[in-house]
Amino acid sequence: MMKYILFVFALIFAIGANAQGVMQHTPKGALYQIYTQNTGEKIKDGDIITFQYIQKTDKDSVLYSTYASGHVGQARIQPSQNVADLMEIFPLLAVKDSVLVKVPTDSLFKGHDDKRPSFFPKGSNLNFIIKILKAQSMDAFMAEVKQAEITGANKYIADHKLNLQTTASGLKYVITQPSTKRKALKGDTLLVNYAGRGLDDKVFDSSIEVIAKGAGLQQPGRTYEPLRVVLGTDGIIAGWDEGLLLLNEGSKAIFVIPSNLAYGAQGQGADIKPFSTLVFDIELVKIKPVKHTAAPAAKTAAKKPVYKKKVTANKN
Repeated sequence: MMKYILFVFALIFAIGANAQGVMQHTPKGALYQIYTQNTGEKIKDGDIITFQYIQKTDKDSVLYSTYASGHVGQARIQPSQNVADLMEIFPLLAVKDSVLVKVPTDSLFKGHDDKRPSFFPKGSNLNFIIKILKAQSMDAFMAEVKQAEITGANKYIADHKLNLQTTASGLKYVITQPSTKRKALKGDTLLVNYAGRGLDDKVFDSSIEVIAKGAGLQQPGRTYEPLRVVLGTDGIIAGWDEGLLLLNEGSKAIFVIPSNLAYGAQGQGADIKPFSTLVFDIELVKIKPVKHTAAPAAKTAAKKPVYKKKVTANKN
């Protein structure tokens, strides 16, 4: 924390020393000053950038800081849509550059002045102090993200001493309570109890009341009961659709589901970040089967009769 405070103090001191009379304008009206101009390649359209930033008012009140939150900013560079998206600024920078950006709040609240907070009076600015940490192509970014996900999942599996099987798609699972009852088939309606968690072991959802409340989940009005699932109807994530087909009624299992079989690059709400491997404790409580038509027997080619050539004696 002290390192963060000293960094902010040093950066604000630099702003005070350098910002007077040297700010430049972007076409959309933001003011900026680059403090450390590095000689590296400038950020390009399509790059994925990783950066630290602080948001402040004109009176130096900090509204948000990635240094304090522990979560860096990331963005894909594209043509600017408005003055606040900073897409006019990023292509002016190289990795390790720092910049002060002042975005006029009159532009932000144009036509919505009733929503202007008191700490942003007319004529004020929303200030950003930004430091670029990394710039990557989409391919390089995706490779890094996938490797980080694999590394995180492998660590979780090792730490929890899970002996898992892996399917061709990448789903990892172990059946913790076998059953000899019938197996689930596509089209069946299943009743499933579950608890879902991230690789940090934080529970984000559960159909079991004691687990949900023990994890501090706020789900007012929810009825805790097994989830009703119809297999093969696109109502569940792909990892569940595949994994439940491996289970018999009454069995329990652990699924470790990579993001490409879960919520992918979009994530889901605040608890499931993009590219998150998810862990589920699963109990297949009951199967309500539908009538499954038997697959038609394979047709076999009709045997051709074997004809023997009739030999007749030559009477001559």
